[in-house]
Amino acid sequence: MGVIRDHRNLKVYQKAFQLASKIFDLSKSFPQEEKYLLTNQIRHSSRSVGSNIVEAFRSRMYPKSFTSKINISEAEATETQHWLDIALDCDLIDEEIYRAYRNEYDNIIGMLVNMKRTADKWGFK
Repeated sequence: MGVIRDHRNLKVYQKAFQLASKIFDLSKSFPQEEKYLLTNQIRHSSRSVGSNIVEAFRSRMYPKSFTSKINISEAEATETQHWLDIALDCDLIDEEIYRAYRNEYDNIIGMLVNMKRTADKWGFK
């Protein structure tokens, strides 16, 4: 792995950022009565995936901190999947979008798991 000096160059960060933007756009169509629950929750968890990747990247010299932030990012990604499940169950999104976003989060989660497995290659000895 080459030296990555900026979190914005991480493929997992790029994917998380793009998907958070898609989730934001998707959630604009949610009903007003969901504004303070589903809309806020799915926006928050989707944005937290990327923000925790940034924090992990910036703390990569500290293995426990790095791993902790990657774990949180993974948890936020699975929480977002939960909110997608709810949105589908409530007929707020169609099946095609649901499957596509679920799959994108599965891909991000896999990348995060790989980051944990290779933590020793992320800048600390």
